[in-house]
Amino acid sequence: MFAHFRAPRRVVVTGMGIACPLGVGVAHVWRRMINGESGIGAIRSFDPKDLPAKVAGEVPAGKRAEGGLDLDEWIPLKDQKKMDRFIQLAWVAAAEAVEDSGWVPQTEEERCRTGVMIGSGIGGLQTIADAAKQVAEGRARRLSPFFIPSALINLASGQVSIRYGFKGPNHSAVTACATGVHALGDAARLIALGDADVMVAGGAEAAVSELGIAGFCASRALSTGFNDTPEKASRPWDKDRDGFVMGEGAGVLVLEEYEHAKRRGATIHAEVIGYGMSGDAHHITAPAEGHDGAFRAMKAAFASAGITPADVQYVNAHGTSTPLGDDLELEAVERLWGDAAKGLAMSSTKSAVGHLLGAAGAVEGIFSILAIKHGIAPPTLNLDNPSRESPIDRVANAAQQRPIRIALSNSFGFGGTNASILFRAAP
Repeated sequence: MFAHFRAPRRVVVTGMGIACPLGVGVAHVWRRMINGESGIGAIRSFDPKDLPAKVAGEVPAGKRAEGGLDLDEWIPLKDQKKMDRFIQLAWVAAAEAVEDSGWVPQTEEERCRTGVMIGSGIGGLQTIADAAKQVAEGRARRLSPFFIPSALINLASGQVSIRYGFKGPNHSAVTACATGVHALGDAARLIALGDADVMVAGGAEAAVSELGIAGFCASRALSTGFNDTPEKASRPWDKDRDGFVMGEGAGVLVLEEYEHAKRRGATIHAEVIGYGMSGDAHHITAPAEGHDGAFRAMKAAFASAGITPADVQYVNAHGTSTPLGDDLELEAVERLWGDAAKGLAMSSTKSAVGHLLGAAGAVEGIFSILAIKHGIAPPTLNLDNPSRESPIDRVANAAQQRPIRIALSNSFGFGGTNASILFRAAP
């Protein structure tokens, strides 16, 4: 006999971890974010002299106590050699999130009820580029035995699962720049439907490489007009924007069934209350007219949450700083909110960290939760001359204190994939 269908269970956030261009550590990154600081600078990891785009958001090196990244503080050297940088960043963010959650399974059953879902849009790009060069130079037989598991996207989840002994669902979302939200939403549904009690979920990306930057330059997606003033390059909704700025990093959240979290006395940061998805079926890179896909994804999130747009006080926009996408997303939000748009705050935190591709949605989910917890809408930097007027407050250049109970976070990706997720203040 099939089991009777059970009503979906409530899902809360009990842990958060981040590594991004503003640094490592949730508290450190948030402080810099609301102070209006930028993590975008001249590319350091390689010489971009032959490329038109020469700026990016890279995770700063340094000691953990100072908000920097020293991998030796996090990952044994023998394990570092088995991981592409995107997996290393996922490991760091997951370690902070798990530590923040205080969740340590004590029994085999608890380990089997704890899963991992960390995705990436591209995965081990630098590892693949290095291996291809080695093969082209006639050194194919010298390839590392760790080449394949270093590059595979699901090995971010795999390595975190192995590190902690989490034996529940082991999965990865791969939906370009919507990956982070899809990972969070899909992991929340696994908990809601009873497949797990705890999920370590998020996204990681490390595509600031010669191949990555060259590839996006070839598609004319990156900003090239602010190489001498990198901190001004990412400027969502500003009339002078000329493309997005590549960023690297990882965001990981610990999601947990509400009663499970209550029983163990966990600190609850927020509740996941809605999740929506859609497809454009329109173009491989450009959104459809009016960003109908974004509109339907947001609408689906509200339907699953059982609330209306008027109930939301803040939106963390996809807002990449591209000439086409920014205003179309703004149009879709205005259309869905209607008259309620006049009381809405919406900002793009990509203005401070760049576009982290597959990690963006998870990192921005953390920013959305922090906006709720602290009652602060983070700013949209460099919004000096809006390309169009709107009744929506886009939090130009300075953070705003305001009561925020519910926040929506949007992520949209190449191929016309769209995802929206809703967070509410901790119950």
